[in-house]
Amino acid sequence: MTKKKPLILVTNDDGISAPGIRALISVMKEIGTVVVVAPDSPQSAMGHAITINSTLFINKINIDNDVEQEYSCSGTPVDCVKLAVNEILKQKPDLCVSGINHGSNSSINVIYSGTMSAAVEAGIEGIPAIGFSLLDYDWNADFDAIKRFVRKITLEVLENGLPEGVILNVNFPKLKESEIKGIKVCRQAKAFWMEKFDKRKTPQGKDYYWLTGEFINQDKGEDTDEWALENGYISVVPVQFDLTAHHAIQKLNTYKFNH
Repeated sequence: MTKKKPLILVTNDDGISAPGIRALISVMKEIGTVVVVAPDSPQSAMGHAITINSTLFINKINIDNDVEQEYSCSGTPVDCVKLAVNEILKQKPDLCVSGINHGSNSSINVIYSGTMSAAVEAGIEGIPAIGFSLLDYDWNADFDAIKRFVRKITLEVLENGLPEGVILNVNFPKLKESEIKGIKVCRQAKAFWMEKFDKRKTPQGKDYYWLTGEFINQDKGEDTDEWALENGYISVVPVQFDLTAHHAIQKLNTYKFNH
């Protein structure tokens, strides 16, 4: 009996024509039946934003003839997943993959990431999900170097599943395929952005600002995503959408909230 191909939803935050998502689609086509729903324009750093105060549009397009269905969406990455699950797909997909992002989503960057928020939204919907990112912001980054690893991680998740409420945040170092040392399951490094605003003036004399900043890694642990990436490994961090700080509940119960 022929095993049924898995149904795979593909999305991203760089836009449906970005080289990263086209590379991801090429790998997913080898594994299953692919449906693409992705933003019609770049939506980086959108986090978990959804569209509630304006209309949403989806357009069926045909960039790749081997893709079952392909849609561009006027909304955010999370909008794409919501529309895919509720309006486009007749059944829940077996997997959602998001990316491959042009740039890092390691450490604290996961909070701001549209790529990861799309994957998290899929997780909320009960769909196993993976966000993929490459530490190269160049539009013409070399995604071929990581395709073998994308395939391996995807197949392992399809075969073994993921713990309930868990999504994978996968980041690739900017290296040749032969230079990548392997895959490490890690924790998220404790790091932050030291942010600054570059204040300028328009020709009309009105102030405007550009956000700039420096990434500060305070974490010296060798079990973090930042350490793995700096040392030639692919980082795989299990993340969750339950934001409860369970370790703080006992302490908070000592406060006199009800007195």
